[in-house]
Amino acid sequence: MPVLLGVSTLHAAPVPVRFVEGSAHGFLVLRSMDGDTLGQGELLQVPGDGEIETRLVFRFKDGSLYDETVVFSQRKIFALRRYRLVQRGPSFPTTLDASLDRATGRYKVTYKKNNDNSQEIIEDSLDLPMDVYNGMQAQLLKNLPKGATGTVHFVAFTPEPKLIDLELSPAGEDSFSIGETKKTAHRYALKPRLGPVIGFFASLVGKDPPDFHYWLLGGEAPTFLAFEGPLYVEGPIWRIELASPRWPKGDRE
Repeated sequence: MPVLLGVSTLHAAPVPVRFVEGSAHGFLVLRSMDGDTLGQGELLQVPGDGEIETRLVFRFKDGSLYDETVVFSQRKIFALRRYRLVQRGPSFPTTLDASLDRATGRYKVTYKKNNDNSQEIIEDSLDLPMDVYNGMQAQLLKNLPKGATGTVHFVAFTPEPKLIDLELSPAGEDSFSIGETKKTAHRYALKPRLGPVIGFFASLVGKDPPDFHYWLLGGEAPTFLAFEGPLYVEGPIWRIELASPRWPKGDRE
């Protein structure tokens, strides 16, 4: 069994369902913080057999791939069922294929450093709490009551799996516009909380993890607007936004 160093003792609980998830299909753009377009993304969410499967795929200009699949249920509370993450290409330091089953705690990680031809496999099980929510941050924030904070967990593949506390909290409001209409986005900060052992060594090397930031539109049907944060451990801050279709001239007569 792997050692989960420094998992904190903050109490957390499964997130109640306030807004039920359904079918969705959206398109996204991935940018650097300088505004350079790094790649295009697609989100597909499909209900079936009492579960929801969400797949998020980013295809980078340099040929890299980020492919994340989440299966969850929403019977009064949100519950992760299965998770898989695939990342490869020059935008990532490690080629990774990681899968996790929350009910059994079984995981499998196949990885290799991009400068190393040898492939490693880690396979074992973890004792996971009910509030493990890999890849579900946007869904959780939609269901966070106004002004409320919360703490959940996620498994970070470093590539060794580590169970990390994640604090969710409102961080203000920002204005944006759609055409001539002005809107207000709710901004949230998601802060990874390292335990004392991991946190101590992270502070020594100056690599405390940065916060993640999400922007959501509230109301009767909350929706995702934007994200800023790293997509992998010790990665750069990138920005994800909604993409709009562009039509060739003459095709909309």
